[in-house]
Amino acid sequence: MQMDLNAVAVFALVAEERSFRAAADRSGVTRSAVSQTIRRLEESLGIALLRRTTRSVSLTEAGERLFAQTAPAVAEMRGAIEAAGNLDGKPRGQLRLAVSSIAEAFLSGPLLARFAEAFPEVQIDINVTDEEFDIVAEGYDAGVRLGEVLEQDMIAVPIAGDERQLAVCSPGYRDHFGVPSHPRELAAHRCIGWRAAPKAAPYRWEFAEAGKDFSIAVKPEITTNNMALMIKLAIAGAGITFGMEKSFRPAIARNQLVPILEAYCPYFPGFYLYYPGRRNLAPKMRALIDHLRQREC
Repeated sequence: MQMDLNAVAVFALVAEERSFRAAADRSGVTRSAVSQTIRRLEESLGIALLRRTTRSVSLTEAGERLFAQTAPAVAEMRGAIEAAGNLDGKPRGQLRLAVSSIAEAFLSGPLLARFAEAFPEVQIDINVTDEEFDIVAEGYDAGVRLGEVLEQDMIAVPIAGDERQLAVCSPGYRDHFGVPSHPRELAAHRCIGWRAAPKAAPYRWEFAEAGKDFSIAVKPEITTNNMALMIKLAIAGAGITFGMEKSFRPAIARNQLVPILEAYCPYFPGFYLYYPGRRNLAPKMRALIDHLRQREC
């Protein structure tokens, strides 16, 4: 059977976006053209790849299998085509990044602003998300995550130095309720927790003692996926919360929050830009990597 590789690439776009319209926008064609291409691909295979409703697009079991097996090859093909179109080596095109919401150094503003100023022909598209997924399969050029959670087959470029997580509360909470002397005493305190997604379990707070890591499953009275809200609630005296030290530093400096349990909060490898090790690295990615390596940590 002769396979239409362009149709496979269009299918990969729809699978990444879960939308015919978004796939059409990215490929520069009409929604009707995308729909016709997918229909021809399904007819040639003799099986449905997508489920369509008026509001959503999802993959069938066959679609999931095809996407998982072809996504890396499609990504390589895109990279090779883009590299061929950029023989002058000038960075241009859309740079899609999936960035952790707690990557303070990367998301602070100046780093990206300077990059955008230096490379005006690169359009930066950032998805701030804490969900874990395959960046290649989802059509991203790179991601930013903590070093300890990266896949071994990814190339990683450090963005900042070591990090640590802290438990904090307001001085008012400390004075009224006291603070735990050990993480296991957190069960007796009001806690403000974090979850990555609506259906995910609240994040287990991670500590270390005598060189051994352990985690505590607190039962938060308030749970959210927004660190800014967690900080506001902690400052207001709603309870103890837990997160990256850099996120709390401004409030700690203003004496709005105080660190607790610091003896159980060790440092660990910080944030990295990570990307697949492709042979044909696009100039836009090379520019971002060089930009990160030149900045001071």
